[in-house]
Amino acid sequence: MKSEEQRPGPNGWALLPIVVFLVLYLGSGIYFEYIHPIKGKMGFYIMSVVVAFGIALIVAFVQNPKLSFNEKIHICAQGIGDDNITIMLFIFLLAGAFSGIAAEAGGVTSTANMLLNIIPPNFAVPGLFVIACLISMAMGTSVGTITVLVPIAASVAKTTGLGLAVCVGAVVGGAMFGDNLSFISDTTIAATQTQGVAMKDKFKVNFKIALPAAIATILVTAVLTFHSAPGTLSHYPFHFGLAVPYFAVLAAALLGVNVFIVLGAGVVLFFIAGAGYGTLNYVTAFSAMGKGTSGMFETMIVTILVASIAALMREFGGFEAILSWIRNHFDGRRGGMFGIFFLTALMDIATANNTVAIVVAAPIAKHISEEYGVDPRKTASLLDTCSCIFQGIIPYGAQLLIAANLSGLSSAHIIPYLFYPFFLMICVIVSIVADGRFSKTARP
Repeated sequence: MKSEEQRPGPNGWALLPIVVFLVLYLGSGIYFEYIHPIKGKMGFYIMSVVVAFGIALIVAFVQNPKLSFNEKIHICAQGIGDDNITIMLFIFLLAGAFSGIAAEAGGVTSTANMLLNIIPPNFAVPGLFVIACLISMAMGTSVGTITVLVPIAASVAKTTGLGLAVCVGAVVGGAMFGDNLSFISDTTIAATQTQGVAMKDKFKVNFKIALPAAIATILVTAVLTFHSAPGTLSHYPFHFGLAVPYFAVLAAALLGVNVFIVLGAGVVLFFIAGAGYGTLNYVTAFSAMGKGTSGMFETMIVTILVASIAALMREFGGFEAILSWIRNHFDGRRGGMFGIFFLTALMDIATANNTVAIVVAAPIAKHISEEYGVDPRKTASLLDTCSCIFQGIIPYGAQLLIAANLSGLSSAHIIPYLFYPFFLMICVIVSIVADGRFSKTARP
């Protein structure tokens, strides 16, 4: 990193590439979602995020003619070649392979069904929330969790007489909880690797914020639904052995085992379990792993493009422009944390993708963290948590759109029952305000 003397001066024009991206991506999303919707298509996913960032990168290259094309290529290469970026790309590949083989083996369904069978009917909605929390932590994907559990939530709502919206809201909230805390989630990988912190350390900071929000959600949903007139829950078939690898991976991650070892062991365990129960064979196992890694390609390409754009913006003074604005509006450690909070929220609202929001905001957040003396573990936690908060409540995000499509409800109908994201927002704000090391003048 450049020293204070070498740092470029603030240059707002250096932020033009990200402005171009937001205009293209957000403008296209609004147009196709609300002005001219296309049947069967999600408006915010019609324009590829890769294309939008590709155009933004071209804009970044056109800027600052004082540098030659080759010099700009070298700047991009340095950004892409950062150790943390490289580690993040490798983890994305391994996490994709793990998710693919786990889903093909039937681990997700067996784990969900096993937990459903022990839920008392009076505790159905809080139980759905807890199950979604555990499944999402195990799978590392909120969208995958919602896809699996919303049809089950609809079945539970029908058999118990409970409201469909409150059941779906519990699943979405739990999915965001697990995605936020999972060791194999792409949001966790992006947040920790960009800040150079261990996943277990970020988990500890995150858990202290997320747990009170989860407890509040369980209590509220229990009070709202306990005295409803429940029927009986169906019996859901499962294989205990197919659930074991998930819990083994979670336990190993919590113990601080290297993430590459954790994910590699998880792949082997699911291969053995799937072969033992006859849900996997040599062909289907490797095909599923290939499909899982392919599903990560877009995220990896976005990471490379954003690393390039960020490197150029930093070189041209864009980061200094943002830091200058934050210095004028926020002061002290708490001010820096609120700056990270609002930056991440804005990126998620604009991109409708929590992983992309983190990748875009992370380099700037790292500078804010260094400027204001914010613990990198707290910065990683804020990036992941804030992106999950807003991704869980924006009506045009993939999570709510898929939940609405599977349940037959509108996104607007589900939002009032998304207790967890709103409780989590309160907990994040309280955690920032309560930071005891706040000082109006102290900066590193």
